[in-house]
Amino acid sequence: MIDLLRTSRRTLAGALVAGAVVYAANFAAGQSPAVAPAALAEGGAVTPVDVDEIVGTPLERALATIRPENIFADLSFIASDEMHGRDTPSPELLIAARYIRARLQRLGFQPGGPLGSYFYEYQLAHSPLAIDRCEATWTATDGTTATLQAGRDYFFASVGDAGDLVTSGDLVFCGYGRRADFPDNARGKWALCVDNGKGRGQRSRTASQAGVAGLITFPAHDYEGESYTERFGGVMSMLERGRVSWPGGREPREIFPSLFMTRERGLALLDAAGRPPGAAEDWMPEQGAELGVNLEERRSLATQGGMATLENVCGFWPGKDPERSKEVVILSAHYDHVGVSGDDIYNGADDNGTGTCGLLALAEALATYGPLDRSVLLIWVSGEEKGLLGSKAWAENPWLPEGCKPVANINIDMIGRNDPTQILYTPTEKLEQYYNDLAQVLERHAASEGFTNLGSADDYYHRSDQASFETLGIPVMFLFADVHEDYHQPSDTVEKIDTDKVARVTRLVLRMLVDIDDEAIER
Repeated sequence: MIDLLRTSRRTLAGALVAGAVVYAANFAAGQSPAVAPAALAEGGAVTPVDVDEIVGTPLERALATIRPENIFADLSFIASDEMHGRDTPSPELLIAARYIRARLQRLGFQPGGPLGSYFYEYQLAHSPLAIDRCEATWTATDGTTATLQAGRDYFFASVGDAGDLVTSGDLVFCGYGRRADFPDNARGKWALCVDNGKGRGQRSRTASQAGVAGLITFPAHDYEGESYTERFGGVMSMLERGRVSWPGGREPREIFPSLFMTRERGLALLDAAGRPPGAAEDWMPEQGAELGVNLEERRSLATQGGMATLENVCGFWPGKDPERSKEVVILSAHYDHVGVSGDDIYNGADDNGTGTCGLLALAEALATYGPLDRSVLLIWVSGEEKGLLGSKAWAENPWLPEGCKPVANINIDMIGRNDPTQILYTPTEKLEQYYNDLAQVLERHAASEGFTNLGSADDYYHRSDQASFETLGIPVMFLFADVHEDYHQPSDTVEKIDTDKVARVTRLVLRMLVDIDDEAIER
């Protein structure tokens, strides 16, 4: 198994120091500590709420604790640059999990995972590429040799290029890599091609079909596209992080070696092949020329065994009724996002920092409300962005205290943007086979929190984590504020979030939870 805290260049300690720097900077700028990222060990900086001073029913007192400024404080940490987009897996996702756990501990929630832990662990197949161990060495007939480094001298173009692989062969010049450019003598050898910016998607496929051992491409003298560093930087970052997938899934496809080399290194290869001194910029060898250069490319995975351990964070709030407390309502949100790509950080403030922090606010509210008749499981799932994998893991092997069973799920995702009066939900009445009591309760209470414009999210019924919980045969509900132009972009940042809307969605969920507490929940 991969030890993320040991293998990443961005260490846990480093991220904590970075978070502290942000906190100090905000404080120095005149911001209240309540709206700055908090020290991890404190479980988050929130505005203190003196519950004893709040007059009203238990519900009114609990609703009063759900405040936009507190949600903003949590979101400023969860979706900060220092959290590097909370990819599954990543050290920053581990930090987020411990931030959530600290809050649950402070509020008095019981561990909701096996063996007295707040973490429900599961494993995924994981294949990160060790970029620093990926090299290519060429040797010319005159004995000249050079070693090239992946990520500096050449690049990979596909996230499917991770694997343990050694490819060796002589080089044959194959022009621009068009179908007619691959002669018979190139079979089983490296094809060296120049890139004029055309036929990007076809060259590797054509080369593979021509039977060459691998493809090396470098920019032509008149290439006007973006530099290979920019063009493939994101792919290299993803390869280094590694893809995750459900264990025992599809067999990985066979890798066709395709290297995108810088022009400087490509010309060095031509020099080794005998390019005349002072040759014109557009000089190329003859079509099908054997270049008298042998190249061996080596790449390897960072881990052997190919598994990563991930965590869902679970807090259990036991009910007070001797019988009904065995029934558990699951409130869920995913806390992962899509990480980084090259120099871009995908903060995921709305997706799903808002749901993550809304669930933290619900924890605070439940601590103020006290026990309901039913028990409640708060679960922050990872792996949603990789295919609902964290919720899938839990649903396939659910864990609850002995004698307990799940009876409903309410899932929140992306609840902080767009029309402040609108919330989308599913199932609506139009999704007749799934329409349930939760939907009717939402429709009854939405206006109380200013949501006078209810819209359908039925197209998303199977596209967020409620789809996993629905496999348990329980009624589910999904609350969603719709996509926007910043969806899965580096521009999904904290300052664009309507934290008042997040607070109102969170209060709506609390109203629903209290309403259904003494009623049967029918699917």
